[in-house]
Amino acid sequence: MGCNRNCGLIAGAVIGAVLAVFGGILMPVGDMLIEKTIKKEVVLEEGTIAFKNWVKTGTDVYRQFWIFDVQNPDEVTVNSSKIKVKQRGPYTYRVRYLAKENITQDPETHTVSFLQPNGAIFEPSLSVGTEDDTFTILNLAVAAAPQLYPNTFMQGILNSFIKKSKSSMFQNRTLKELLWGYTDPFLNLVPYPITTTIGVFYPYNNTADGIYKVFNGKDDIISRQSVYAASFPPFVEKTRVLQFFSSDICRSIYAVFGAEINLKGIPVYRFILPSFAFASPFQNPDNHCFCTEKIISKNCTLYGVLDIGKCKEGKPVYISLPHFLHGSPELAEPIESLSPNEEEHSTYLDVEPITGFTLRFAKRLQVNMLVKPTGTIGDEKAEMFRNQVTGKINLLGLVEIVLLSVGVVMFIAFMISYCACRSKRVN
Repeated sequence: MGCNRNCGLIAGAVIGAVLAVFGGILMPVGDMLIEKTIKKEVVLEEGTIAFKNWVKTGTDVYRQFWIFDVQNPDEVTVNSSKIKVKQRGPYTYRVRYLAKENITQDPETHTVSFLQPNGAIFEPSLSVGTEDDTFTILNLAVAAAPQLYPNTFMQGILNSFIKKSKSSMFQNRTLKELLWGYTDPFLNLVPYPITTTIGVFYPYNNTADGIYKVFNGKDDIISRQSVYAASFPPFVEKTRVLQFFSSDICRSIYAVFGAEINLKGIPVYRFILPSFAFASPFQNPDNHCFCTEKIISKNCTLYGVLDIGKCKEGKPVYISLPHFLHGSPELAEPIESLSPNEEEHSTYLDVEPITGFTLRFAKRLQVNMLVKPTGTIGDEKAEMFRNQVTGKINLLGLVEIVLLSVGVVMFIAFMISYCACRSKRVN
């Protein structure tokens, strides 16, 4: 028993070393050796296998984007037609290639603090096109303006700038502009000290989320925490709820056991993100902070979307599962070409249960923006839009969110290098 020859993961190395030859029976001393060795190697401190792979991931990690390209922008604006979208992707970037910085151990509290620099490198061989591919998407600045400046007088002023800049509800942007930022012509005219560069993930490169502090597991390995779901405390049981923090949704989230599977010859537990995580506050009180808009959300009874605007400088940004999987039917009803399914759109982690290492992580999210009808159009079609579209928007609730389904974000992260600990053996 043990890992194949190409695998140096501690789980295989340790398990293979402690199988006694006494008729194939695993002796108690073997159990003790497994536990002692694993507890030592999964502590986040200099010299352990976990620390080495935690500081800098030992394999490539990718973030892939699918973009909803709006096919009928004029029909939507003028006639309140159903929104026709075409999903295009994947467009792949390599991420998490930078080592953690400012790593500081605190022996008194058994914690470690760090910074995780952000960076993204485009991978043409894993993409369907280039960063110069163009999409028709919602105008980010025009859509966000009413939410950021609800005052009627301010909206009137902003509408004049929108009209002067010849901006409209929809715009054409390249993939690179959409994701990483562009100078917006409307914002460029605003005579106030505001940022004129806007993008779904702007700023990203050469930035960091901030300082994280987690328990390193030195005094109690079960207390060791996970930020990026790279690993969890060892000896994972099926009944355990795996907690981890996700900066994409500005909160801690959890996964529950789903199934036992075989990953490249290694038995792992698949933990899945339950639909309850995106339930309405009435169904899941833990989500009460993620519903701040009461009218369109029908007094926070709609489910499947989380308002993360408070950590996005007040912008009306919402997070959901791709294609509004597990969301209220009203969200997807007026959109053509959406087809949510568990296989393609669910989030899951494949965890080796003895070490707690995550061997595969498919993190799938959809970025959305709430659009309110007032103040969003600055030309002669504004009144027509308000008359013909507002009623339908109110009826359909949060469906406006899908106008900026700018990406189905999927992290497929092989967080642990299988060959990283080939030299690690139990004496």
